[in-house]
Amino acid sequence: MKRVLYFLLIFCFKTIAQTTVSGQAINNNPIFKGWYADPEAIIFDKTYWVYPTFSAPYEDQVFMDAFSSKDLTHWKKHPRVLDTSAVKWAKKALWAPSIIKNKNKYFLFFGANDIQNDNEPGGIGVAVASKPEGPYKDYLGKPLVDKFYNGAQPIDQFVFKDKDGQFYLIYGGWRHCNIAKLKPDFTGFVPFEDKTVFKEITPENYVEGPFMFIKDNKYYFMWSEGGWTGPDYCVAYAIADSPMGPFKRIGKILEQDNKIATGAGHHSVIKTPDSDAYYIVYHRRPLTETNGNSRETCIEEMHFDENSFIKPVVITKEGVKPHLIK
Repeated sequence: MKRVLYFLLIFCFKTIAQTTVSGQAINNNPIFKGWYADPEAIIFDKTYWVYPTFSAPYEDQVFMDAFSSKDLTHWKKHPRVLDTSAVKWAKKALWAPSIIKNKNKYFLFFGANDIQNDNEPGGIGVAVASKPEGPYKDYLGKPLVDKFYNGAQPIDQFVFKDKDGQFYLIYGGWRHCNIAKLKPDFTGFVPFEDKTVFKEITPENYVEGPFMFIKDNKYYFMWSEGGWTGPDYCVAYAIADSPMGPFKRIGKILEQDNKIATGAGHHSVIKTPDSDAYYIVYHRRPLTETNGNSRETCIEEMHFDENSFIKPVVITKEGVKPHLIK
């Protein structure tokens, strides 16, 4: 019995030693197991949520999982919060979910089918649920955006809520990015004053993966550059006074470290409501992997300099310290 207790104590000691050093979590990246990419992170009711793409061949991308955490270090998997059985027009390539709460409902925007022209079925869809973990059902019965406008492939959607309560859809692949004003019920769009619906806000070097947040009344617009299967994949940003821009590229803030991982990109950002802590959640490819779909979801702290520019993010194996929202 003493011997069993001895080995249990040794095991527990090793586990603790592997988990923390001086309060710092170690080897906490990736934040959960499995191949996942394009993570969108958000906070609902003092709980962190991450909604990623299931990283696999397009024909196998027929569902989406979600993950929740109270402290950023222990994650619970919520399998198949959305799958193509709930979206009859979606057949493959469920990509880059964007989640937002509106009037006590949770709306999950997603890309599907990887359409290559206006004659193929697919594009950007919307699903709805009464809980963050779903299950999500098709909201419109058809895509919200199913055509190429301003050259933008209808993928990589991000829903942005402005200070005045207006919701915007920001999206686009193929090196073009559009912004459009969503109707309050998300059933369509409200034209701008000049009667156009989709306005292009593409900055220099933009490829895909747009994200926007507000800090100090400035609009930080971020995107991914390079090829998603290559080592040059990275994140850059710009700052403007309006969600419409104009956005002049400032520079890269997230990229690979050939001692840690390659292809770091397609990210999202969260700020804790009880502090000034910002976190960037992104995907990257382990050094041991050559398959383009072998991508894992990771998290790092994101900092600003005295002029409110984003400092380059250092990618790590350690990840972040636990942070419970008070």
